[in-house]
Amino acid sequence: MINKLVSEIKKKSAPVVVGLDPMLSYLPEDILNKAIKEHGESLEAAAEAIWQFNKGIVDAIYELIPAVKPQIAMYEQFGVPGVMAFKKTVDYCKSKGLVVIGDIKRGDIGSTSTAYAVGHIGKVSVGSKSFYGFDEDFVTVNPYLGTDGVKPFVDVCKEEKRGIFVLVKTSNPSSGEFQDQLVDGKPLYELVGKKVASWGEEAMGDDYSYVGAVVGATYPEMGEVLRKIMPKTYILVPGYGAQGGKASDLKPYFNADGLGAIVNSSRGIICAYKNEKYAKYGAAGYAEASRAATIDMIEDINSAIL
Repeated sequence: MINKLVSEIKKKSAPVVVGLDPMLSYLPEDILNKAIKEHGESLEAAAEAIWQFNKGIVDAIYELIPAVKPQIAMYEQFGVPGVMAFKKTVDYCKSKGLVVIGDIKRGDIGSTSTAYAVGHIGKVSVGSKSFYGFDEDFVTVNPYLGTDGVKPFVDVCKEEKRGIFVLVKTSNPSSGEFQDQLVDGKPLYELVGKKVASWGEEAMGDDYSYVGAVVGATYPEMGEVLRKIMPKTYILVPGYGAQGGKASDLKPYFNADGLGAIVNSSRGIICAYKNEKYAKYGAAGYAEASRAATIDMIEDINSAIL
């Protein structure tokens, strides 16, 4: 799947992933009101509303971008109906040819880690048959438990030719409380980066590993160091836009050929209609506003890295 991701980035000239992270407050009132009219004030209404919201955005942008990244917590908050909306979103995006990165940030050990891996990027056996569960192409993984927690995902990656993005240096302000602490004179995120590169050596695609890394856009000087530590690792870069990351900060995350990283924007795209710059589209034109914001993002990033 890493080969497909790289191919789609090249084909669309868009090292961009859109985060499908819907909150009810992000939705135009008409979408939510219609769902409530059909399902009452219920979890089912909330799930239907976010599904319809997602569908409108995907229809408007799928030919522009290589990938989407739905954050599962935004769906789980609505219980079982929300998880069903997550699955519908994953399936619909894949039907449009998009690579799907499930932002699940799982991390555990042994059989629990294996269960997470097979449930999201692998197959689970029921009698003589096997089934894909959530069926994402990539998922995000928390490495805090070490190799015991990550290896089951790597094993499934090798079997299914799918991928993971391991949290290395995250974009949130307090990330340094742990990630920047020195261990034998090196910050912890560098040691994690070295382990990611090591795990990735046993699960290679054509040019890059199935094992990627998450490195936030808000720390470009650290991104430059980690790019050198992980030369064959694709980097998922959150923090652009709403979290303060700028296109001018992104070049260190990429290799000289303009590949090696994919930049995420969530609120900046899916809430674009609330931004003064795109206000002319109005709530009814939220999807068109998202399309315009996506085009602007692609141009902004390409101008900085090429």
